[in-house]
Amino acid sequence: MKKVLIYNAHLMPMTDAAIACGFLAAEDGKIASLGEMSDCPAQDGFDVCVDAAGGYLMPGLIDAHTHLGLYEDGLGFEGADGNEDTDPATPQMRVIDGINPMERSFEEARAAGVTCCAVSPGSANPMGGQIAVIKTSGHWVDRMIVQQPAAIKCALGENPKAVYHDKDETPVTRMATAAILRETLKKAQEYDERCRRAQEDPDEDAPDYEIKYDALLPLLHGEIPAHIHAHRADDIFTGLRICKEFGIRPVIVHGTEGHKIAEDLAELGVPVLSGPFLTDRSKPELRDLTERSPGLLSAAGVKVAITTDHPETPVKYLRRCAAVAAEQGMDENEALRAITCYPAEILGLSDRIGALKVGLDADLALFSDHPFAFRSHTVLTVCGGNIVFEAER
Repeated sequence: MKKVLIYNAHLMPMTDAAIACGFLAAEDGKIASLGEMSDCPAQDGFDVCVDAAGGYLMPGLIDAHTHLGLYEDGLGFEGADGNEDTDPATPQMRVIDGINPMERSFEEARAAGVTCCAVSPGSANPMGGQIAVIKTSGHWVDRMIVQQPAAIKCALGENPKAVYHDKDETPVTRMATAAILRETLKKAQEYDERCRRAQEDPDEDAPDYEIKYDALLPLLHGEIPAHIHAHRADDIFTGLRICKEFGIRPVIVHGTEGHKIAEDLAELGVPVLSGPFLTDRSKPELRDLTERSPGLLSAAGVKVAITTDHPETPVKYLRRCAAVAAEQGMDENEALRAITCYPAEILGLSDRIGALKVGLDADLALFSDHPFAFRSHTVLTVCGGNIVFEAER
């Protein structure tokens, strides 16, 4: 792994003060040092040296909710692997088994400075499967994983209703969707208790292996959260109600009407993956879709990460989504954090990604101008200390 030095850069660490003209050195895939140009080390100790020429260097961008590699660009059902909609409760589905790292959106992500994404099953099922966080660089998904499982995907509202209404199967109401979640979680609790008793008492028989319920143990043990697809305010509250019943940590995905209940979400400390909002109002529950939502949530004290929901909005436009949120009232620095350190924190990975800090992964994005400047473009993307994109000069 090469030693990389980037110098004459405007550093945007995200969790610390900006440095108007500085350097960053990476070694063994990690950030080794950074600071003012007056402290910049000699170039002869590095394999790769890049003159940023005043460009803006920030952490590699992070999208905390995508379907990257699950819905392949330009294909129909042949490349659609996000929804196993033959059963409304499929927590045992591992998203890594459906991701195609060769799909061209990965290349577009790298070219846009996006170095890490959470990839989620779709929202056809009330319980869709296991979310994984992966780097956007690589060809073998096992070597791209940052965390697996990172969360369990749940969905409320119109999507499960629409899918199963067409099949004339349960659930076709919001009540049934919630009931399926409760039933599955309760059975998982009972399975967990029987496993525990068998471990503690040799006279107790262990239950037969149940892949569905085994997949939910990290969720029930508090090791990972539930990512709850919910647009309407009432669906958000249903998700929070179920999580409270089972002692589960919630993260709200989309939260289209979240700005209407921002104070409640802030009071409960529930984060929101806000978006996509550069899209059409494709269903009734999106009637109040607004680009102002991330700013309103943030102003109320909610931790917000901005998401593209790729391919709903292509992940290559993640930076543009944050810029639009800033244009529509979100604090500019908060909008930048919403695509870097905040998604890292919500995913529980701030010890690895999301900031320019010594010891973190050398995931970097260098832009020609301020990231929100209209003509600003990606100059360089570094993932794990390796240059994975470089613009022609």
